Amino acid sequence: MKVLLTGAEGMLGRNFRNSWQLLRPHDELIAVARSDCDLTDIQSVRSLLHNVRPNTVIHTASKVAGIVEKLDHPMHFLLQNNIIDANTIQAALDAGVGEFLYISSAAAYPAKKEAVFQEDDLLSGKLETANEPYALAKISGMKLCQYASKEFGVSYRSVLPSNLYGPHDHFLSQHPHLIASALRKLHDAVVNNAATVSVWGDGTARREFTYAPDVTDWLVTQIGHLQDWPSWVNLGCGDDYSVSEYYTLVSEIVGYSGDFYFDTSKPVGVQRRLLNSAVARDMGWSSKTSIDEGLVQTYSHMLSQIEKSDLK
Repeated sequence: MKVLLTGAEGMLGRNFRNSWQLLRPHDELIAVARSDCDLTDIQSVRSLLHNVRPNTVIHTASKVAGIVEKLDHPMHFLLQNNIIDANTIQAALDAGVGEFLYISSAAAYPAKKEAVFQEDDLLSGKLETANEPYALAKISGMKLCQYASKEFGVSYRSVLPSNLYGPHDHFLSQHPHLIASALRKLHDAVVNNAATVSVWGDGTARREFTYAPDVTDWLVTQIGHLQDWPSWVNLGCGDDYSVSEYYTLVSEIVGYSGDFYFDTSKPVGVQRRLLNSAVARDMGWSSKTSIDEGLVQTYSHMLSQIEKSDLK
């Protein structure tokens, strides 16, 4: 089997590469990063797919950003993601690719307060304002895969992971995800002997974070069997914690004993987003890594990057 992976240098892409090497070393994985192919250029994408001729495409590439950038540049953010997804899906069809795994996001679900989302909740309500451009792009990509499967008889499926954390997270990006941000800020606070760390919001918003290697390990086993999937599947660990609880857990791991300042002037997004992953569990999915173990492994990875001077 020959598989093409987009977004190979992103957090999820790197974990896919690790999982593939571990679990399917005899199947060929061709990992493509932004420097290898501009996915916003349809001719480049068509050339890539024509030359590689993969059996399956795993599409993780997307334009990601923090809340502030999405609020400031919604048109650019939506347009770039739509172009990337439309080009990749169309080029895969043109090249005769029979199987396609589209990585969507739990952000595609509506902004329902205190909600636990199952697959048929998609398009059932208004989207959260800050995430609307990204959510619209992800919904469009999922529907393109669904329509392609129906019209052309291919197995183009989508997965909606919860928030993810783990090795290769973006610890130094301008707007990192919650766990990466907490690890970096609290580590720096310990190093600099800071007495207080600022946290966006009041700390009560709840988030589900799943250890990325668990996700990629399971998805790697599913490649070649996507025809048995429904159009899209939720994938989460099944547990959520408040922002305050995540910071407390991280503080215990990094050894931070100072205070937190909760900045309620900052946007925090929806109050809660937890996935019902029963469909995936019936298909064999389980999250094997506890939050404590996952945080320890992620912090260890961050420290190794610091030692290599990648984050200095």
